[in-house]
Amino acid sequence: MESLPRPTRALLWIASSRKDYAEFPPKVQEAFGFELFLAQTGQHPPSAKMLKGLGAGIVELVEDHDSDTYRAVYTARFDTAVYVLHCFKKKSKRGIKTPRAISS
Repeated sequence: MESLPRPTRALLWIASSRKDYAEFPPKVQEAFGFELFLAQTGQHPPSAKMLKGLGAGIVELVEDHDSDTYRAVYTARFDTAVYVLHCFKKKSKRGIKTPRAISS
């Protein structure tokens, strides 16, 4: 029995997300590219986790590389496309919050 190909939704980049993604190391781009393809075909990427507090259907991908952590945030809640909302390198080395600036 042949399996039918999964329909693939468009991948649309919001604001500077594509430019920011292009600055990631090639191995991170490859990992996220595969996971975004899975999202386009209606599958659940391995590193995907739902983000709380930003509305339903917002998903974050996480990839570690050379002691840095890279993230891509997307939504697949629309039938026609997967929207990549934000791509960035996490700057904080400890904890989950960005350190506060010290005021004098």
